Amino acid sequence: MKTKAILTTIFFTILTFSSFSQNKEEVNTKVLLGEWRLDMSPQNTEDNNFAMMRITDVTGNTLKGTFYREGVQLKNGQINTQTGVIHVALTSGDNSGQYNSSFYYKNGKLYGTTHALKRNFLAVWVAERAK
Repeated sequence: MKTKAILTTIFFTILTFSSFSQNKEEVNTKVLLGEWRLDMSPQNTEDNNFAMMRITDVTGNTLKGTFYREGVQLKNGQINTQTGVIHVALTSGDNSGQYNSSFYYKNGKLYGTTHALKRNFLAVWVAERAK
């Protein structure tokens, strides 16, 4: 009985540490670098409602670049990889107001939303690398 308890404890200890180490696996956030073409209305394949995002720097859990059009700086860019997936949140703004955006990276694409605080809309978008 004592041997069974010891073996069970060892088994669960190994299982716990193995799961913990898998969650701490390094995620390559540098895949975000570059220019991205955002389809601002992915449900409509016949429109040309696109924006651009250029990510110029990824350091630690932060990023820098431009969003929507040239000259509109990304602000407060934060990266979170604790689930093994790259999630990003950022703010940006222009003459029409401030925007909160967030996205995640999956299979070479970005899937995100942008909330325009004073314009009363939430855009859902999908981005691919610009060619």
